[in-house]
Amino acid sequence: MKTKKTLFYLFISFIVIALDQITKFAVRLYMPGQSIPIFGKYFSLTHVENPGAAFSIGFESSEFNRVFFSIITFFLTFVILIMMKKAKVGWEKLAYSMILGGAIGNLIDRLAFGSVTDFFDVYFFNIFGLERWPIFNIADSSIVVAIVILLVYTFFFEKR
Repeated sequence: MKTKKTLFYLFISFIVIALDQITKFAVRLYMPGQSIPIFGKYFSLTHVENPGAAFSIGFESSEFNRVFFSIITFFLTFVILIMMKKAKVGWEKLAYSMILGGAIGNLIDRLAFGSVTDFFDVYFFNIFGLERWPIFNIADSSIVVAIVILLVYTFFFEKR
């Protein structure tokens, strides 16, 4: 029974990876370097390649970024798998499976292309001095949603 549940959460990771890779493939193939407005200035599909990490954080050398962030992701993948195994409730396991899928989705890009394909471009109403949010992808979205799930679970539902 426990094996079936584990496979279910790994399947969630696989779904995140598949959706992430399919959308990135389509963006690279059908709109290289382009930006397509969907809802005026509020939401566009904009193809960019990010050699760094979140918010384009990184070092000057793209090759160093590739190696450094790949090693970090490999390490964190094992940590996430351990955390997923130790998680006591389904919400936690779901969140860890989403983080795992997002991390592997971006790792595939980094290993195959040396950078991560991003394409969701959102207007941010000048909140925090940002007119536009940094462009992101499905893997990034999965990780952020998972972190929100973990925070909500931890602060509102976890028994202390």
